[in-house]
Amino acid sequence: MGQEKIIIALDGNSSCGKSTYAKLIAAELGYSYIDTGAMYRAVTLAAMDAGLFTDTDAPPYSRIESLLGPMELNLKHNPDKQRTEIFLNGRMVEDLIRGMDVSAHVSYIAAISAVRRLMVEYQRMLGIEKGVVMDGRDIGTVVFPDAAIKIFLTASVEVRAGRRYRELIEKGMAANFSDVQQNLEKRDRIDSNRADSPLKMADDAILLDNSEMTLEEQMTWFRKLYQEVRSGADEKD
Repeated sequence: MGQEKIIIALDGNSSCGKSTYAKLIAAELGYSYIDTGAMYRAVTLAAMDAGLFTDTDAPPYSRIESLLGPMELNLKHNPDKQRTEIFLNGRMVEDLIRGMDVSAHVSYIAAISAVRRLMVEYQRMLGIEKGVVMDGRDIGTVVFPDAAIKIFLTASVEVRAGRRYRELIEKGMAANFSDVQQNLEKRDRIDSNRADSPLKMADDAILLDNSEMTLEEQMTWFRKLYQEVRSGADEKD
């Protein structure tokens, strides 16, 4: 009989490689990967499409909340591209939500309590069967505080800006390194200081600074952690 499936929570700062790392872990374990950041980005795109950011960087919360009722979000696996794609009201927006324009507003959206409540409810539903690797800002502290493995991933802001800048350039998007770094610093401040579910490391999470680590080194580190957690669980049984 195979081991019981678990929930793996991966939190951390913007552009520290959470999504890439979570995808690799999910693929190795045969688990589902859930990018919670994509959900907040999709809500941000909906607000932008509604023109709520045209004249201000901070539209009234009530205007954002009015979008949530009729909003439909779906995550679907695309076997051809080997990725999970997010659909907003039936439209695939996976690529649209990754641009700097959405990045400039997403932390504001993610700080709104009504948005967070709805997203957390959805995320818990997606993880109810376990066997998931979920990345975000508050997975180990709010969404799944009882997750079997909690990792808090970080890297220096300079390294993260470099990674984000290269990602945008490789996708053919316009980018300026200084603008990217300033955006990350701003998002760090907003994410860490918001009143509702701020970005912070769970007391029982394991910190991993991957500033100078390759992906293979990160996976070697994870395999050791995973075996330690599994061995501990087997001993308790």
